[in-house]
Amino acid sequence: MNTLKGTLPQEETSTAMVFDIQRFSLHDGPGVRTTVFFKGCPLRCLWCQNPESWKRPAEMAFYEQRCERCFACEPACPKDAIVRDAKHRIDFSRCDACGDCAAACMNEALRTIGKPWLLTTLFEEIVRDKDFFLDSGGGVTLSGGEPFLYPDFTLSLCAMLRQAGIHTLAETCGWFDSRLCELIAGSLDAVFFDIKHASASAHKTLTGKDNGLIIKNFMALCELMKDIQPRMPIVPGCNDDEENIRATATILRKAGKQSIHCLPYHSLGNDKLMRIQSSQAPAAIQPPTPTELERVKTIFKEEGIHAVLYS
Repeated sequence: MNTLKGTLPQEETSTAMVFDIQRFSLHDGPGVRTTVFFKGCPLRCLWCQNPESWKRPAEMAFYEQRCERCFACEPACPKDAIVRDAKHRIDFSRCDACGDCAAACMNEALRTIGKPWLLTTLFEEIVRDKDFFLDSGGGVTLSGGEPFLYPDFTLSLCAMLRQAGIHTLAETCGWFDSRLCELIAGSLDAVFFDIKHASASAHKTLTGKDNGLIIKNFMALCELMKDIQPRMPIVPGCNDDEENIRATATILRKAGKQSIHCLPYHSLGNDKLMRIQSSQAPAAIQPPTPTELERVKTIFKEEGIHAVLYS
């Protein structure tokens, strides 16, 4: 397979950072799926549901409600980074995320977020679920973060999975090297592609990047492969206004797409911000009501786009 090998640092081609593997997923594509969450994301969405995915390196998380203040973690930490009177329990200026404190914690109040996986090891881990995939018409979903921050790793993994007869799907924010488009189209069975905002300037305000590269990659992939499904988070006050919905519909029509999956914002990401070292403030956003979601669906329908509302 022709990939970008040789153009990226070696650690990004031989290993990838993964922060979660969820089995028996039912909402990340057809059938029963195993979803692999890659660590690292080029965007900083104000409403992010997985802020622990932003940074590539491993990091520690503290679950205050689990802590019994036994402080078995304190002598285990080689960096003297445990703080007794701090809500976060960790002095992140000292912490190197070695995980020794988490190993000492009997209540899992301290956890390591992310670890490096070798390509063959991750493949072997996934293949254990093959029978469930075959019985249900499911497969593997690569999510994140952004799986294409590790292009050679991700595409090589997809090639191995497809050779094993396993359906492969990737969820992407679309911010990746455009040279990958043909390789993605030739390596994956399907792609879920996020369209977060139609306006370049608003997209930059809301996510930290404008959407020029994202729209370019979306159009290219729509030409190259059939099974690419656009998706949109519905975030009140950010991208649910009528002007943006109609502008998004225009983008879809230009790409030859007639449907979009709408994912309502929820506030679970705010709790995660409290557990990790994050400069991001919790979003002061309320989840959309059923009425608001139906309004979005109606506007898309008026534009000739079928909107599927997730629960």
